[in-house]
Amino acid sequence: MPSTTVTVGSAVGLHARPAAVIAQAATDTGAEVTLTVDGQEPVDAGSALLIMTLGAAKGDQVTVESDDEAAMQTVADLVAKDLDA
Repeated sequence: MPSTTVTVGSAVGLHARPAAVIAQAATDTGAEVTLTVDGQEPVDAGSALLIMTLGAAKGDQVTVESDDEAAMQTVADLVAKDLDA
């Protein structure tokens, strides 16, 4: 499955608000997208709760995977963006 690794851009990491925005965008793509932090199991990017379980802080590396490259890029762009700004 194609993947890309991005740096978390949100000032306080992937907490409730950024996770909700990312989950909604992932769901809207209609594709399966997963997020992984090194050493952990992949989680469904369509679930805000699962995204928050990653515990990803600002500056952490997150791998985004999907067979749909447009969906992967959409989610990767959001992970890298400061969604708290």
